[in-house]
Amino acid sequence: MSHPSDWETVCARRKRAQYESIPPGWIIPALPENQLNVMDVPRQSGLLDDLEMEITETVDVQIILDKLRLAKWSSVQVTTAFYKRAIIAQQLTNCLTEIFVDRALERARELDEHLARTGKVVGPLHGLPISLKDQFTMKGLETIMGYAKWIGRYAESDCVLVEILYECGAVPFVRTNVPQTLMWGETMNHVFGRTLNPYNIAFTPGGSSGGEGALIAMKGSCLGVGTDIGGSLRIPSAFCGLYTLRPSYARLPYAGAKNALEGQESISSVLGPMSNSLSGIKIFTKAILDAEPWLKDPVVLRKGWSESEYQLAHHGNGGQLCFAIMWDNGVVKPHPPLHRAMEITKKALEAAGHKVIKWEPHRHLEIYKNAETIFAADGGHDYRQQCEGAEPLIQTMSPSTDSHANALDEPLVKGLVGEPYHRTAYELWELHAEKRELRKSHLDYWRATVDQTGTGRPIDAIISPAVAYTAVPHGLNTDSFYTTLCNALDYTCSVFPVTFVDPELDDPHPPHRFYNHEDEHIYKLYNSELFPGCPVALQLIGGTQEEEAVIRMTEIVAEALDRMH
Repeated sequence: MSHPSDWETVCARRKRAQYESIPPGWIIPALPENQLNVMDVPRQSGLLDDLEMEITETVDVQIILDKLRLAKWSSVQVTTAFYKRAIIAQQLTNCLTEIFVDRALERARELDEHLARTGKVVGPLHGLPISLKDQFTMKGLETIMGYAKWIGRYAESDCVLVEILYECGAVPFVRTNVPQTLMWGETMNHVFGRTLNPYNIAFTPGGSSGGEGALIAMKGSCLGVGTDIGGSLRIPSAFCGLYTLRPSYARLPYAGAKNALEGQESISSVLGPMSNSLSGIKIFTKAILDAEPWLKDPVVLRKGWSESEYQLAHHGNGGQLCFAIMWDNGVVKPHPPLHRAMEITKKALEAAGHKVIKWEPHRHLEIYKNAETIFAADGGHDYRQQCEGAEPLIQTMSPSTDSHANALDEPLVKGLVGEPYHRTAYELWELHAEKRELRKSHLDYWRATVDQTGTGRPIDAIISPAVAYTAVPHGLNTDSFYTTLCNALDYTCSVFPVTFVDPELDDPHPPHRFYNHEDEHIYKLYNSELFPGCPVALQLIGGTQEEEAVIRMTEIVAEALDRMH
């Protein structure tokens, strides 16, 4: 594959322009040295005044919206506070791409003036700064999406999501980093570089929405939007201790946003919210659905927010729910902190009066192989085409220096899919037919659990790891099947934080019969002393098109966990 000799200069020039877009007064005087956890640096930096600290430390999005609506805080104040903290996060974790301070503050001023003049808010997100993954086009801004070839490509219009956010009164204020090709569970590209996890900067924040994960974890944004085709919302949310929602295909509007593998429609990428609060997840989802997005995006289902589904009308009205825990997916066994998180969640739910049973995996390797073969059906043509003549295609997320000795060069997925191969249209159709059969088989298997629940219904949701481990050193995130399962089956799901790694509680790590070489690799990776303080999160899996119910069930789980603390 050819690329110009000056590609590094081109990327460095764009990265320098990004730095020059930062207001000088927002630069941290001295970055911390030899400090892995940088979560407290915003407080210690001296760059945020008391009000800015109060605003950015307010986790509940509803509280922020209420203060904006009542003019107790102005949108300029809130946007400035989060922008300054986002810039601090950028200097520590390299989480941003597009920085457009003047444009965002002008929007905030317009909203403040409207409220002062009319006494009314513009919409349900009035004055709220929202961060966006670097796929969501905004008129007049570049959408580079991790590709050197895309430097200088300015959007001529807003994507549909941005149009709706403006109508809802929001203030899009930063865009966040992604990996080259998007199809990585980590975040690094040649243009903007590598994004770091603020809980441990030697670790990955996940991907491909890793910029959002790092930014929101550092409270540089209260609400952001990422995307997910194999776990790209849930992996960074799990690694960074956030809440998220992976909706089903065609529920939220993707039109106009950029993507990798465009035209691949068997397993669709979806967008979803990420936040430090569940209120942010619900508020975003309801606001977008109430805006009737199907009028702007022809793919979106004509299905507005359903309050009865949120009240769990199809799940016994939320009385006694029955959850199934997937302790192990039969492909990779989770590390001890994930097992402890599942034990904690089981006890909390049972204490709250709900039932918990064991989930036995159903045809997982077949589903995994089918999904990954669909993703690779073009033999990598899309990635090579985007890099051709501009930059090298990234082959590994391992650092070039100080790379971890335990990097897995041949993850299981490569063995399942085999050598890169362009499949014919007919071969792709065969994969699609197989996927339909697998989805039907899994649905029937789920429905048959009615015999085990005692509620008169099948299980209401599955609880499982989102990833088999917590955040790991750069280059070591290989397993995504706990998440990819849901993309292949199009199950709506969420991620919720449970606890943090505790070396005293998360040992020992008893050996087991390995399922495959990746399972063995991940077992050997674990050392409780390596991960102390990392967030531990789980995934809640509901049925297809069950966004409202999944949000409510996640609230019920979070409330049960809170009562246990």
